[in-house]
Amino acid sequence: MSDQVQPPAVEETSLVKPENDKKVVSTALTKKKTKRRPARVQKEPGTVEDQLPQSGTVFNIWYLKWSGGDKDDAFFSQRKSEGRCVIATDAGYTKADKSRVANPNTFFCLYFARGLCSRGKNCEYLHRLPQLTDIFPPNLDCFGRDKFSDYRDDMGGVGSFLRQNRTLYVGRITVTEGIEEIVARHFSEWGEVEKIRVLNNRGVAFVTYVNEANAQFAKEAMAHQSLDNDKEVLNVRWANEDPNPAAKVREKRRLEEQAAETIRKLLPKAMVDELEGKPSSKRIKKNDFGLEGFEAPESVRYGGEVPTVEELEDDQEAESTQPLAIEDSKPGTGLFSSDSLARLQHVAKSIKPVAVPLPKSTGLGLADYGSDDDE
Repeated sequence: MSDQVQPPAVEETSLVKPENDKKVVSTALTKKKTKRRPARVQKEPGTVEDQLPQSGTVFNIWYLKWSGGDKDDAFFSQRKSEGRCVIATDAGYTKADKSRVANPNTFFCLYFARGLCSRGKNCEYLHRLPQLTDIFPPNLDCFGRDKFSDYRDDMGGVGSFLRQNRTLYVGRITVTEGIEEIVARHFSEWGEVEKIRVLNNRGVAFVTYVNEANAQFAKEAMAHQSLDNDKEVLNVRWANEDPNPAAKVREKRRLEEQAAETIRKLLPKAMVDELEGKPSSKRIKKNDFGLEGFEAPESVRYGGEVPTVEELEDDQEAESTQPLAIEDSKPGTGLFSSDSLARLQHVAKSIKPVAVPLPKSTGLGLADYGSDDDE
């Protein structure tokens, strides 16, 4: 019997995976949709004290604070806030997220910023950080409170609607090593920070945000709070306008760029590209009508009526019969160039004069007039 030669064993080098592996790969590549969590209840109802400690002799119902008495007593009587907002755990959806579709002017929860909201997901205000897309009326802040024409004497409160203020004054800071990093870590939680300046000799910091709404939120969130030292109580207020002329120029340029960016977002992209001088592929395709080497007239490119096939053929015949214009070596000294004059002459020749019939003569017409001899 002849031995049958068996083919050598071939190792599997195919890149094709079995069906089970395909299912595993497909499930691994699919992204899991993370569902937004509801807003957390920061404080249980009935556990927050509404009354402020008496630090003066007269209670001002407009500013909601005590006044009068010794100023030193008011300085030392400030107590730390009972709650603090933590965006990583407290933020979530509320009833305001559903109503924001119908009413875009939905404001943020003031008690959520202070860490004292007891309603959670049932709150009628937003429980998240303000964004650049959140637009509010100029006379209201992000919490829906009315602004005033001028700041308070102590630069506290809601603020003024006459100036866009993005800088916070932070006082009563315990100066330690690396205080700049500590201030940046605590205040960057409430939005994008543009710059931070710390005066180590005075225990004061100035924090500037990119968005004004984030500065409003941070002012309420960090008021009567502390940094890494639990014994300190921060004094957060609005900063005065920078008297430096260079700072005023930078702020003016920033407002102009912000206005230009807003207008750029409102205009169509094709119009923005045309204003900036960028070529538009859509316009090029529209102008050639699918014909190689053809360019539509200006009346069509800029919104005129589309010419018919007969009109296009007549234009091509007119161009073929038009004599070649020889450019003069001398430059034109008039208002029109030699090329423009040649085209005008060609148009004048193509226009045929229309003969207007003259009225028939009826003689001198002397019989129609009266004479002095008849009298």
